[in-house]
Amino acid sequence: MTKPVWSISRWAVLSGVIAGLLLGSAIVAGALALTNLTDSRARLLDVTGPQVLQSTSLSTAMLNQETGVRGYILAGRPEFLEPYRDGLRAQDAAVAELRRLGAVPGTAIGADLDRVLSAAATWRRTVIEPVLAGAPATGAQVDASKPLFDQVRAALSVLQNRLEADRLDAREDLSAAAEVLRAMLIVIAVLLCAAFALVFLVLHRKLIKPIRQLATEVRDVAQTDVHREVRGSGPKEMRELASDVESLRSRILDEVALLERAQELIVTRTRELERSNSDLEQFAYVASHDLQEPLRKVASFCQLLQKRYQGKLDERGDQYIGFAVDGAKRMQALINDLLAFSRVGRRPGESVLLESGDLLDAALGNLEDAVAESGARVTHGELPAVRGEKSLLTAVFQNLVGNAIKFRGEEPPEIEISAERDGEDWRFSVTDNGIGISDEYAERIFVIFQRLHGRGEYPGTGIGLALCRKIVEHHGGRIWLDTSVPSGTRFCFTLPATQNPDEGNEQA
Repeated sequence: MTKPVWSISRWAVLSGVIAGLLLGSAIVAGALALTNLTDSRARLLDVTGPQVLQSTSLSTAMLNQETGVRGYILAGRPEFLEPYRDGLRAQDAAVAELRRLGAVPGTAIGADLDRVLSAAATWRRTVIEPVLAGAPATGAQVDASKPLFDQVRAALSVLQNRLEADRLDAREDLSAAAEVLRAMLIVIAVLLCAAFALVFLVLHRKLIKPIRQLATEVRDVAQTDVHREVRGSGPKEMRELASDVESLRSRILDEVALLERAQELIVTRTRELERSNSDLEQFAYVASHDLQEPLRKVASFCQLLQKRYQGKLDERGDQYIGFAVDGAKRMQALINDLLAFSRVGRRPGESVLLESGDLLDAALGNLEDAVAESGARVTHGELPAVRGEKSLLTAVFQNLVGNAIKFRGEEPPEIEISAERDGEDWRFSVTDNGIGISDEYAERIFVIFQRLHGRGEYPGTGIGLALCRKIVEHHGGRIWLDTSVPSGTRFCFTLPATQNPDEGNEQA
Protein backbone atom coordinates (compact mmCIF):
# COMPACT_ATOMS: atom_id res chain seq x y z
CA MET A 1 0.00 0.00 0.00
CA THR A 2 1.55 3.28 -1.12
CA LYS A 3 2.03 6.04 1.41
CA PRO A 4 -0.09 9.12 0.65
CA VAL A 5 1.95 12.08 -0.60
CA TRP A 6 1.12 15.47 0.81
CA SER A 7 0.97 18.56 -1.37
CA ILE A 8 2.95 21.74 -0.78
CA SER A 9 -0.18 23.58 0.33
CA ARG A 10 -0.91 20.86 2.89
CA TRP A 11 2.61 21.08 4.33
CA ALA A 12 2.33 24.86 4.32
CA VAL A 13 -0.98 24.67 6.20
CA LEU A 14 0.49 22.24 8.75
CA SER A 15 3.53 24.46 9.28
CA GLY A 16 1.31 27.51 9.59
CA VAL A 17 -0.97 25.78 12.12
CA ILE A 18 1.95 24.63 14.29
CA ALA A 19 3.63 28.02 14.08
CA GLY A 20 0.30 29.71 14.80
CA LEU A 21 -0.31 27.53 17.87
CA LEU A 22 3.17 28.29 19.19
CA LEU A 23 2.82 31.98 18.54
CA GLY A 24 -0.73 32.04 19.90
CA SER A 25 0.36 30.29 23.08
CA ALA A 26 3.23 32.73 23.47
CA ILE A 27 0.93 35.69 22.90
CA VAL A 28 -1.67 34.42 25.38
CA ALA A 29 0.98 33.74 28.03
CA GLY A 30 2.53 37.15 27.44
CA ALA A 31 -0.88 38.81 27.65
CA LEU A 32 -1.63 37.06 30.96
CA ALA A 33 1.76 38.04 32.36
CA LEU A 34 1.27 41.62 31.23
CA THR A 35 -2.21 41.69 32.75
CA ASN A 36 -0.85 40.36 36.03
CA LEU A 37 1.88 43.00 36.00
CA THR A 38 -0.66 45.72 35.29
CA ASP A 39 -2.91 44.53 38.10
CA SER A 40 -0.01 44.38 40.56
CA ARG A 41 1.17 47.83 39.58
CA ALA A 42 -2.36 49.22 39.88
CA ARG A 43 -2.78 47.62 43.31
CA LEU A 44 0.52 49.12 44.52
CA LEU A 45 0.11 52.58 43.04
CA ASP A 46 -3.65 53.03 43.18
CA VAL A 47 -4.62 51.17 46.41
CA THR A 48 -1.97 50.17 48.92
CA GLY A 49 0.30 53.19 48.36
CA PRO A 50 -2.50 55.76 48.75
CA GLN A 51 -3.84 53.82 51.78
CA VAL A 52 -0.46 54.11 53.50
CA LEU A 53 -0.39 57.84 52.73
CA GLN A 54 -3.92 58.34 54.04
CA SER A 55 -3.12 56.35 57.20
CA THR A 56 -0.18 58.68 57.74
CA SER A 57 -2.49 61.67 57.21
CA LEU A 58 -4.95 60.15 59.67
CA SER A 59 -2.16 59.71 62.27
CA THR A 60 -1.04 63.29 61.75
CA ALA A 61 -4.61 64.53 62.13
CA MET A 62 -4.96 62.61 65.41
CA LEU A 63 -1.70 64.03 66.75
CA ASN A 64 -2.81 67.56 65.81
CA GLN A 65 -6.05 67.03 67.71
CA GLU A 66 -4.24 65.75 70.80
CA THR A 67 -1.71 68.65 70.72
CA GLY A 68 -4.44 71.26 70.31
CA VAL A 69 -6.53 69.79 73.17
CA ARG A 70 -3.50 69.51 75.47
CA GLY A 71 -2.55 73.17 74.81
CA TYR A 72 -6.12 74.34 75.37
CA ILE A 73 -6.37 72.45 78.70
CA LEU A 74 -3.06 73.75 79.95
CA ALA A 75 -3.31 77.36 78.72
CA GLY A 76 -7.05 77.84 78.48
CA ARG A 77 -6.71 79.91 75.38
CA PRO A 78 -9.35 79.30 72.63
CA GLU A 79 -6.92 79.72 69.68
CA PHE A 80 -5.28 76.46 70.74
CA LEU A 81 -8.43 74.65 69.58
CA GLU A 82 -7.73 75.51 65.93
CA PRO A 83 -5.27 72.58 65.47
CA TYR A 84 -7.96 70.36 66.99
CA ARG A 85 -10.59 71.51 64.53
CA ASP A 86 -8.14 71.23 61.58
CA GLY A 87 -7.25 67.75 62.75
CA LEU A 88 -10.95 66.78 62.79
CA ARG A 89 -11.37 67.97 59.22
CA ALA A 90 -8.17 66.17 58.12
CA GLN A 91 -9.38 63.04 59.94
CA ASP A 92 -12.71 63.05 58.12
CA ALA A 93 -10.96 63.53 54.76
CA ALA A 94 -8.48 60.72 55.45
CA VAL A 95 -11.22 58.37 56.67
CA ALA A 96 -13.34 59.11 53.59
CA GLU A 97 -10.42 58.44 51.28
CA LEU A 98 -9.56 55.21 53.13
CA ARG A 99 -13.17 54.10 52.79
CA ARG A 100 -13.01 54.81 49.05
CA LEU A 101 -9.75 52.85 48.78
CA GLY A 102 -11.33 49.74 50.33
CA ALA A 103 -11.25 50.16 54.11
CA VAL A 104 -14.95 49.34 54.35
CA PRO A 105 -16.67 47.39 57.11
CA GLY A 106 -16.28 43.69 56.67
CA THR A 107 -12.63 43.87 55.66
CA ALA A 108 -9.54 43.57 57.87
CA ILE A 109 -8.45 47.13 57.06
CA GLY A 110 -12.01 48.35 57.63
CA ALA A 111 -12.06 46.68 61.05
CA ASP A 112 -8.72 48.26 61.99
CA LEU A 113 -10.01 51.66 60.86
CA ASP A 114 -13.17 51.19 62.90
CA ARG A 115 -11.08 50.43 66.02
CA VAL A 116 -9.05 53.61 65.41
CA LEU A 117 -12.22 55.67 65.05
CA SER A 118 -13.77 53.97 68.09
CA ALA A 119 -10.70 54.69 70.27
CA ALA A 120 -10.61 58.28 69.00
CA ALA A 121 -14.31 58.73 69.75
CA THR A 122 -13.78 57.37 73.29
CA TRP A 123 -10.88 59.75 73.77
CA ARG A 124 -12.88 62.78 72.60
CA ARG A 125 -15.96 61.83 74.54
CA THR A 126 -14.00 61.39 77.78
CA VAL A 127 -11.52 64.27 77.53
CA ILE A 128 -12.51 66.89 75.00
CA GLU A 129 -16.29 67.07 74.92
CA PRO A 130 -16.63 67.86 78.70
CA VAL A 131 -14.08 70.67 78.37
CA LEU A 132 -15.82 72.04 75.28
CA ALA A 133 -19.12 71.83 77.15
CA GLY A 134 -17.75 74.26 79.82
CA ALA A 135 -16.21 71.98 82.44
CA PRO A 136 -13.10 73.43 84.05
CA ALA A 137 -9.80 72.18 82.60
CA THR A 138 -7.70 70.44 85.24
CA GLY A 139 -4.48 68.45 85.34
CA ALA A 140 -6.51 65.29 85.98
CA GLN A 141 -8.06 65.61 82.53
CA VAL A 142 -4.57 65.84 81.01
CA ASP A 143 -3.53 62.76 82.89
CA ALA A 144 -6.68 60.90 81.77
CA SER A 145 -6.10 61.92 78.11
CA LYS A 146 -2.75 60.18 77.82
CA PRO A 147 -3.81 56.50 78.24
CA LEU A 148 -6.85 57.03 76.07
CA PHE A 149 -4.82 58.58 73.28
CA ASP A 150 -2.27 55.77 73.65
CA GLN A 151 -5.12 53.39 72.69
CA VAL A 152 -5.68 55.56 69.60
CA ARG A 153 -1.97 55.37 68.83
CA ALA A 154 -2.02 51.60 69.27
CA ALA A 155 -5.01 51.23 66.92
CA LEU A 156 -3.30 53.54 64.37
CA SER A 157 -0.12 51.48 64.64
CA VAL A 158 -2.08 48.28 63.92
CA LEU A 159 -3.74 49.93 60.90
CA GLN A 160 -0.45 51.29 59.56
CA ASN A 161 1.35 47.99 60.09
CA ARG A 162 -1.38 46.14 58.15
CA LEU A 163 -1.29 48.72 55.35
CA GLU A 164 2.51 48.59 55.22
CA ALA A 165 2.35 44.79 55.07
CA ASP A 166 -0.15 45.06 52.21
CA ARG A 167 2.15 47.54 50.44
CA LEU A 168 5.10 45.18 50.79
CA ASP A 169 2.96 42.31 49.50
CA ALA A 170 1.93 44.44 46.53
CA ARG A 171 5.58 45.28 45.80
CA GLU A 172 6.48 41.60 45.95
CA ASP A 173 3.56 40.78 43.64
CA LEU A 174 4.70 43.51 41.24
CA SER A 175 8.27 42.16 41.25
CA ALA A 176 6.99 38.63 40.72
CA ALA A 177 4.76 39.78 37.87
CA ALA A 178 7.71 41.58 36.31
CA GLU A 179 9.81 38.41 36.58
CA VAL A 180 6.99 36.38 35.04
CA LEU A 181 6.67 38.89 32.21
CA ARG A 182 10.41 38.79 31.66
CA ALA A 183 10.29 35.02 31.57
CA MET A 184 7.33 35.15 29.19
CA LEU A 185 9.24 37.46 26.86
CA ILE A 186 12.11 34.99 26.84
CA VAL A 187 9.68 32.14 26.20
CA ILE A 188 8.03 34.14 23.40
CA ALA A 189 11.42 34.78 21.81
CA VAL A 190 12.27 31.07 22.10
CA LEU A 191 8.89 30.09 20.64
CA LEU A 192 9.32 32.56 17.79
CA CYS A 193 12.73 31.11 17.00
CA ALA A 194 11.29 27.61 17.28
CA ALA A 195 8.41 28.52 14.96
CA PHE A 196 10.73 30.02 12.37
CA ALA A 197 13.10 27.07 12.70
CA LEU A 198 10.20 24.64 12.29
CA VAL A 199 8.88 26.43 9.22
CA PHE A 200 12.40 26.56 7.75
CA LEU A 201 13.01 22.87 8.43
CA VAL A 202 9.67 21.87 6.92
CA LEU A 203 10.22 24.06 3.85
CA HIS A 204 13.83 22.91 3.48
CA ARG A 205 12.98 19.24 3.77
CA LYS A 206 9.72 19.23 1.86
CA LEU A 207 10.33 21.96 -0.73
CA ILE A 208 13.89 23.30 -1.07
CA LYS A 209 15.62 19.92 -0.87
CA PRO A 210 13.30 18.24 -3.44
CA ILE A 211 13.71 21.26 -5.75
CA ARG A 212 17.50 21.01 -5.53
CA GLN A 213 17.35 17.27 -6.10
CA LEU A 214 15.09 17.72 -9.12
CA ALA A 215 17.32 20.50 -10.46
CA THR A 216 20.38 18.23 -10.07
CA GLU A 217 18.66 15.38 -11.92
CA VAL A 218 17.52 17.70 -14.73
CA ARG A 219 21.02 19.21 -14.97
CA ASP A 220 22.56 15.74 -15.19
CA VAL A 221 20.09 14.81 -17.91
CA ALA A 222 20.82 18.00 -19.84
CA GLN A 223 24.61 17.92 -19.51
CA THR A 224 25.74 14.31 -19.06
CA ASP A 225 23.24 11.49 -19.45
CA VAL A 226 20.03 12.13 -21.34
CA HIS A 227 18.97 8.52 -20.69
CA ARG A 228 18.89 9.00 -16.91
CA GLU A 229 15.37 8.76 -15.51
CA VAL A 230 14.04 11.79 -13.62
CA ARG A 231 12.28 10.55 -10.48
CA GLY A 232 11.76 13.50 -8.13
CA SER A 233 10.64 13.43 -4.49
CA GLY A 234 8.91 15.57 -1.91
CA PRO A 235 5.41 17.03 -2.13
CA LYS A 236 2.80 16.10 -4.68
CA GLU A 237 3.52 19.11 -6.91
CA MET A 238 7.24 18.29 -7.06
CA ARG A 239 6.50 14.69 -8.01
CA GLU A 240 4.06 15.86 -10.68
CA LEU A 241 6.70 18.29 -12.01
CA ALA A 242 9.27 15.50 -12.08
CA SER A 243 6.76 13.32 -13.92
CA ASP A 244 6.20 16.08 -16.48
CA VAL A 245 9.97 16.52 -16.95
CA GLU A 246 10.34 12.76 -17.35
CA SER A 247 7.55 12.75 -19.95
CA LEU A 248 9.30 15.59 -21.76
CA ARG A 249 12.61 13.71 -21.62
CA SER A 250 10.98 10.55 -22.99
CA ARG A 251 9.28 12.49 -25.76
CA ILE A 252 12.55 14.21 -26.66
CA LEU A 253 14.30 10.84 -26.76
CA ASP A 254 11.56 9.48 -29.00
CA GLU A 255 11.84 12.51 -31.28
CA VAL A 256 15.63 12.22 -31.31
CA ALA A 257 15.28 8.57 -32.25
CA LEU A 258 12.91 9.56 -35.05
CA LEU A 259 15.34 12.25 -36.16
CA GLU A 260 18.21 9.75 -36.12
CA ARG A 261 16.18 7.33 -38.21
CA ALA A 262 15.21 10.20 -40.50
CA GLN A 263 18.87 11.23 -40.69
CA GLU A 264 19.85 7.70 -41.59
CA LEU A 265 17.12 7.68 -44.24
CA ILE A 266 18.33 11.07 -45.51
CA VAL A 267 21.88 9.76 -45.71
CA THR A 268 20.65 6.70 -47.59
CA ARG A 269 18.53 8.80 -49.93
CA THR A 270 21.41 11.24 -50.39
CA ARG A 271 23.68 8.40 -51.45
CA GLU A 272 21.00 7.14 -53.78
CA LEU A 273 20.53 10.68 -55.10
CA GLU A 274 24.27 11.02 -55.60
CA ARG A 275 24.27 7.77 -57.56
CA SER A 276 21.25 8.97 -59.50
CA ASN A 277 22.95 12.30 -60.21
CA SER A 278 26.02 10.42 -61.30
CA ASP A 279 23.85 8.37 -63.63
CA LEU A 280 22.19 11.56 -64.90
CA GLU A 281 25.56 13.13 -65.51
CA GLN A 282 26.59 10.02 -67.38
CA PHE A 283 23.37 10.20 -69.35
CA ALA A 284 23.99 13.87 -70.09
CA TYR A 285 27.45 13.00 -71.31
CA VAL A 286 26.06 10.25 -73.51
CA ALA A 287 23.28 12.53 -74.74
CA SER A 288 25.70 15.33 -75.53
CA HIS A 289 28.26 13.13 -77.28
CA ASP A 290 27.17 9.59 -78.08
CA LEU A 291 23.53 10.41 -78.99
CA GLN A 292 24.19 13.64 -80.85
CA GLU A 293 26.84 12.13 -83.08
CA PRO A 294 24.56 9.56 -84.75
CA LEU A 295 21.77 12.14 -84.75
CA ARG A 296 23.97 14.58 -86.65
CA LYS A 297 24.83 11.80 -89.08
CA VAL A 298 21.15 11.00 -89.63
CA ALA A 299 20.38 14.70 -90.16
CA SER A 300 23.34 15.10 -92.55
CA PHE A 301 22.41 12.13 -94.70
CA CYS A 302 18.75 13.14 -94.71
CA GLN A 303 19.81 16.57 -95.93
CA LEU A 304 22.03 14.94 -98.61
CA LEU A 305 19.11 12.80 -99.71
CA GLN A 306 16.93 15.89 -99.82
CA LYS A 307 19.52 17.82 -101.80
CA ARG A 308 20.34 15.05 -104.26
CA TYR A 309 16.95 13.59 -104.88
CA GLN A 310 14.78 16.72 -104.54
CA GLY A 311 12.44 16.70 -107.52
CA LYS A 312 13.55 13.22 -108.67
CA LEU A 313 11.13 11.47 -106.35
CA ASP A 314 7.42 11.85 -106.27
CA GLU A 315 5.83 14.42 -103.99
CA ARG A 316 5.35 11.92 -101.16
CA GLY A 317 9.04 10.91 -101.22
CA ASP A 318 10.12 14.57 -100.93
CA GLN A 319 7.66 14.96 -98.06
CA TYR A 320 9.06 11.94 -96.19
CA ILE A 321 12.60 13.21 -96.54
CA GLY A 322 11.49 16.66 -95.24
CA PHE A 323 9.86 15.00 -92.23
CA ALA A 324 13.08 13.12 -91.46
CA VAL A 325 15.22 16.27 -91.72
CA ASP A 326 12.80 18.30 -89.52
CA GLY A 327 12.57 15.51 -86.89
CA ALA A 328 16.36 15.23 -86.69
CA LYS A 329 16.71 19.00 -86.21
CA ARG A 330 13.99 19.11 -83.56
CA MET A 331 15.60 16.17 -81.75
CA GLN A 332 18.91 18.05 -81.69
CA ALA A 333 17.23 21.19 -80.30
CA LEU A 334 15.38 19.14 -77.68
CA ILE A 335 18.54 17.39 -76.53
CA ASN A 336 20.42 20.68 -76.29
CA ASP A 337 17.59 22.29 -74.28
CA LEU A 338 17.36 19.31 -71.95
CA LEU A 339 21.09 19.43 -71.36
CA ALA A 340 20.90 23.14 -70.57
CA PHE A 341 17.97 22.54 -68.20
CA SER A 342 19.74 19.70 -66.36
CA ARG A 343 22.95 21.67 -65.88
CA VAL A 344 21.28 24.57 -64.02
CA GLY A 345 22.40 24.47 -60.38
CA ARG A 346 24.18 21.13 -60.75
CA ARG A 347 27.60 22.60 -61.34
CA PRO A 348 27.30 26.21 -60.28
CA GLY A 349 29.68 28.66 -61.83
CA GLU A 350 31.25 31.73 -60.30
CA SER A 351 28.72 34.20 -58.87
CA VAL A 352 29.89 37.75 -59.64
CA LEU A 353 28.40 41.20 -59.82
CA LEU A 354 26.87 41.77 -63.25
CA GLU A 355 25.30 44.75 -64.99
CA SER A 356 21.90 43.54 -66.13
CA GLY A 357 22.06 45.98 -69.05
CA ASP A 358 25.13 44.09 -70.34
CA LEU A 359 23.26 40.81 -69.91
CA LEU A 360 20.40 42.16 -72.02
CA ASP A 361 22.80 43.35 -74.70
CA ALA A 362 24.39 39.89 -74.85
CA ALA A 363 20.95 38.28 -75.16
CA LEU A 364 19.95 40.69 -77.95
CA GLY A 365 23.19 39.92 -79.72
CA ASN A 366 22.28 36.23 -79.72
CA LEU A 367 18.82 37.14 -81.05
CA GLU A 368 20.11 39.58 -83.67
CA ASP A 369 18.72 37.66 -86.67
CA ALA A 370 15.29 37.16 -85.03
CA VAL A 371 15.10 40.83 -84.07
CA ALA A 372 16.02 41.96 -87.57
CA GLU A 373 13.66 39.49 -89.24
CA SER A 374 10.65 40.46 -87.05
CA GLY A 375 11.36 44.18 -87.01
CA ALA A 376 11.16 44.12 -83.23
CA ARG A 377 11.92 47.23 -81.21
CA VAL A 378 13.44 46.56 -77.79
CA THR A 379 13.63 49.38 -75.22
CA HIS A 380 14.72 49.48 -71.61
CA GLY A 381 15.25 51.95 -68.79
CA GLU A 382 18.06 52.00 -66.27
CA LEU A 383 18.85 48.44 -65.22
CA PRO A 384 20.63 47.60 -61.94
CA ALA A 385 23.64 45.47 -61.12
CA VAL A 386 22.87 41.98 -59.80
CA ARG A 387 24.95 39.08 -58.57
CA GLY A 388 24.81 35.76 -60.38
CA GLU A 389 26.15 33.56 -63.20
CA LYS A 390 26.49 35.42 -66.45
CA SER A 391 25.54 32.66 -68.87
CA LEU A 392 22.42 31.66 -66.91
CA LEU A 393 21.04 35.19 -66.44
CA THR A 394 21.75 35.95 -70.10
CA ALA A 395 19.66 32.86 -70.96
CA VAL A 396 16.73 34.29 -68.92
CA PHE A 397 16.70 37.57 -70.90
CA GLN A 398 17.24 35.67 -74.17
CA ASN A 399 14.30 33.29 -73.58
CA LEU A 400 11.88 36.03 -72.48
CA VAL A 401 12.76 38.37 -75.35
CA GLY A 402 12.81 35.43 -77.78
CA ASN A 403 9.32 34.39 -76.68
CA ALA A 404 8.10 37.99 -77.12
CA ILE A 405 9.42 37.91 -80.70
CA LYS A 406 8.15 34.41 -81.38
CA PHE A 407 4.59 34.91 -80.12
CA ARG A 408 4.03 38.25 -81.81
CA GLY A 409 0.86 39.52 -83.40
CA GLU A 410 0.32 41.22 -86.72
CA GLU A 411 2.17 44.35 -85.58
CA PRO A 412 5.96 44.38 -85.22
CA PRO A 413 6.99 43.40 -81.68
CA GLU A 414 7.33 46.19 -79.12
CA ILE A 415 9.32 44.91 -76.15
CA GLU A 416 10.07 46.93 -73.03
CA ILE A 417 12.37 45.80 -70.20
CA SER A 418 12.30 47.67 -66.86
CA ALA A 419 13.44 47.18 -63.28
CA GLU A 420 12.44 48.68 -59.95
CA ARG A 421 13.35 48.11 -56.30
CA ASP A 422 10.97 45.87 -54.35
CA GLY A 423 12.17 45.62 -50.74
CA GLU A 424 15.36 43.58 -50.73
CA ASP A 425 14.92 42.51 -54.40
CA TRP A 426 15.02 43.97 -57.87
CA ARG A 427 11.85 43.27 -59.82
CA PHE A 428 12.34 43.01 -63.59
CA SER A 429 9.49 43.24 -66.10
CA VAL A 430 9.50 42.14 -69.77
CA THR A 431 6.41 43.49 -71.54
CA ASP A 432 5.38 42.95 -75.17
CA ASN A 433 2.43 43.61 -77.49
CA GLY A 434 2.11 40.01 -78.63
CA ILE A 435 -0.78 37.56 -78.65
CA GLY A 436 -0.88 37.31 -74.86
CA ILE A 437 -1.54 34.35 -72.57
CA SER A 438 -4.84 33.48 -70.88
CA ASP A 439 -4.90 33.72 -67.06
CA GLU A 440 -5.76 30.04 -66.72
CA TYR A 441 -2.36 29.06 -68.12
CA ALA A 442 -0.34 31.34 -65.77
CA GLU A 443 1.22 28.36 -63.97
CA ARG A 444 1.08 25.72 -66.66
CA ILE A 445 3.44 27.62 -68.98
CA PHE A 446 6.34 27.17 -66.53
CA VAL A 447 6.07 23.36 -66.58
CA ILE A 448 8.59 21.58 -68.81
CA PHE A 449 7.30 20.45 -72.24
CA GLN A 450 4.03 22.35 -71.75
CA ARG A 451 2.97 24.06 -74.97
CA LEU A 452 -0.12 26.16 -75.69
CA HIS A 453 0.26 25.96 -79.46
CA GLY A 454 1.09 23.26 -81.96
CA ARG A 455 4.61 22.89 -83.40
CA GLY A 456 3.28 23.87 -86.77
CA GLU A 457 2.12 27.26 -85.47
CA TYR A 458 5.15 28.22 -83.33
CA PRO A 459 8.48 26.38 -83.18
CA GLY A 460 10.16 25.39 -79.92
CA THR A 461 10.61 22.55 -77.44
CA GLY A 462 8.48 23.87 -74.53
CA ILE A 463 11.46 24.09 -72.19
CA GLY A 464 12.31 27.82 -72.33
CA LEU A 465 10.05 29.15 -69.52
CA ALA A 466 10.77 26.12 -67.30
CA LEU A 467 14.47 26.87 -67.78
CA CYS A 468 13.87 30.53 -66.82
CA ARG A 469 12.08 29.52 -63.63
CA LYS A 470 14.86 27.12 -62.65
CA ILE A 471 17.55 29.75 -63.26
CA VAL A 472 15.71 32.52 -61.37
CA GLU A 473 14.95 30.26 -58.39
CA HIS A 474 18.57 29.09 -58.41
CA HIS A 475 19.55 32.74 -57.92
CA GLY A 476 17.09 33.21 -55.02
CA GLY A 477 14.27 34.90 -56.94
CA ARG A 478 10.93 33.98 -58.47
CA ILE A 479 9.21 34.44 -61.83
CA TRP A 480 5.54 34.80 -62.75
CA LEU A 481 3.10 35.93 -65.42
CA ASP A 482 1.56 39.34 -64.69
CA THR A 483 -2.12 38.87 -65.54
CA SER A 484 -3.06 42.50 -64.86
CA VAL A 485 -1.96 43.83 -68.28
CA PRO A 486 -4.94 44.48 -70.59
CA SER A 487 -3.16 43.27 -73.75
CA GLY A 488 0.06 41.57 -74.71
CA THR A 489 2.21 39.71 -72.20
CA ARG A 490 4.26 40.74 -69.21
CA PHE A 491 6.65 38.44 -67.42
CA CYS A 492 8.10 39.54 -64.06
CA PHE A 493 10.97 38.07 -62.11
CA THR A 494 12.98 39.10 -59.06
CA LEU A 495 16.67 38.88 -58.16
CA PRO A 496 18.22 39.73 -54.80
CA ALA A 497 19.63 43.25 -54.57
CA THR A 498 23.29 43.67 -53.64
CA GLN A 499 23.76 44.54 -49.96
CA ASN A 500 26.98 46.56 -50.27
CA PRO A 501 26.82 49.66 -52.49
CA ASP A 502 30.55 49.41 -53.15
CA GLU A 503 29.94 46.15 -54.97
CA GLY A 504 28.73 48.15 -57.91
CA ASN A 505 32.37 48.87 -58.71
CA GLU A 506 33.15 45.18 -59.27
CA GLN A 507 33.34 43.95 -62.85
CA ALA A 508 32.24 40.56 -64.08
